[in-house]
Amino acid sequence: MTERVHPGDSPPTSGEHSVPKPATSSPEKPAPQPGTYVIQIPKDQIYRVPPPGNAHRYAHLSKRKPRRSTSRSCCCCLLTTILALLLAAAIAAAVIYFVFKPESPNYSVESVAIKGFNLTSPSPLSPEFDVTVRAHNPNDKIGIYYEKGSSVKVYYDDINLCNGALPAFFQPTNNVTLFKTALKGSEIELNNAVLGTLSDQQNKGAVPFSLKLRAPVKIKVGSIKTWKITVKVTCKITVDKLTAASKVVSNDCDYGVDLW
Repeated sequence: MTERVHPGDSPPTSGEHSVPKPATSSPEKPAPQPGTYVIQIPKDQIYRVPPPGNAHRYAHLSKRKPRRSTSRSCCCCLLTTILALLLAAAIAAAVIYFVFKPESPNYSVESVAIKGFNLTSPSPLSPEFDVTVRAHNPNDKIGIYYEKGSSVKVYYDDINLCNGALPAFFQPTNNVTLFKTALKGSEIELNNAVLGTLSDQQNKGAVPFSLKLRAPVKIKVGSIKTWKITVKVTCKITVDKLTAASKVVSNDCDYGVDLW
């Protein structure tokens, strides 16, 4: 409860005499000034709220907290969305794998016809390779679109001899396709040591080459076609001689893909 103290008595008017009050042993409290009030409030009812005149000084403190909570909630929503997308992608990949059971295609070099090799002349060479590549798609529900922009290169000891490209075509499911490509090179200079090595290997019936194939493809799953991915095939081949009647003695091909 609050107590109110009324204003003190006004000073006596003229003609009136003040009667002195008897002295007491308790200390006297200072009397309030005339025309003022003293209000006593219990401590448990006092709140730390700035007065209206100073409220603008603390307004920025009350505005910062919502921003922090908003930014945190946005971050949580973003992380939740990313995790949900990753989970959905993983589930979709698992479903595709178990439903379609994709298998890697198989590649091999069937034949090579070689022209333009004169190992007894020091003049630059213009080699030509007519290469037949065998591509096997073993999948029951997946087709392969071979797009334009492929490259086929033949190397001998890291020397690029000739270049070419694959034709664009579609390979259906459970299909074996033989495609031929003509590779040509010009002004290839080989030193005497390399020419001598090639001559010795031809005499032995085993001349090694490396064939590198890069082809952009799209995978067809049902009625859906994927984005372009790059098929990478590297074949180590050995021929018996450097003529149009050469035969492939051995070939070993490695397969890989670049998804992006």
